Amino acid sequence: MAGWASVGDPTQFVAIAFGAGDFRARTEDRPPPPSLSPGDRVSLGPLVAVVEWCLNHPRLFRLRFLGDRATILRGLARHGHPIQYAHVREPLALWDVWTRIAADPIAFEPPSAGFALDWRTLEAWRERGVGFATLTHAAGISSIGDPTLDRQFPFDEPYIISERTGALIGQAQSKNGRSVAIGTTVVRALESAANADGSVGAGEGVASGRITRETRLQVVDTILTGVHEPGGSHFQLLRAFADDTVLQQVSAALKKHHYHTHEFGDFMLIERQFRS
Repeated sequence: MAGWASVGDPTQFVAIAFGAGDFRARTEDRPPPPSLSPGDRVSLGPLVAVVEWCLNHPRLFRLRFLGDRATILRGLARHGHPIQYAHVREPLALWDVWTRIAADPIAFEPPSAGFALDWRTLEAWRERGVGFATLTHAAGISSIGDPTLDRQFPFDEPYIISERTGALIGQAQSKNGRSVAIGTTVVRALESAANADGSVGAGEGVASGRITRETRLQVVDTILTGVHEPGGSHFQLLRAFADDTVLQQVSAALKKHHYHTHEFGDFMLIERQFRS
């Protein structure tokens, strides 16, 4: 598994390595990868990547692909595979994990809340006066089943926010409107880009750190998100929107009625509870 370390540099990746096996085996059941050291080379079809340094876990390292942007993108599209969970039984093709409103190929795990949207939905929103704006973000991984590594999630996630998106959020705020984030990664990006007055700065940045129960959200009022299991970093982010009692009730109801988690699962809308 790998994701870009920077939106602006397509050669740099943070990667998680596994031993033998495929997506049909749970990642927590996969053996350790071969030992990797700085300077080692990893191949993906014709692409070659150099391990730059190993991070603070045997599975975790940073690498750099050799070549220009076009060559790397073509190689990844042809020889790479989407990140896939074992609950989806058939192998996924690259286009299976593109949301219907996707543009630049930046995220290596699909920003799954976007699967709830299509162009008909956006048209219906426009007819009701609901604004819609986009940002570019490198959606990251929330869990691989390794408790030690899972405690480090979510990793830093690069993003780009346009001036138009920042302006539209500002217009909504000036009219006492609500800002609805489509997915947890969008929440991280917007809150990372927030200024002291709650406005959103345009430009490129990196969302770092966790959003938890203690986080005071400055921009996002409501989140449309997938169904997340308690304990994961994405579920922890939901604690900034609702208290634990509410989330426990929601989790119990979702389990009782057999809602699906992870990618290609179900969705829920949570409006932030304002605190005194």
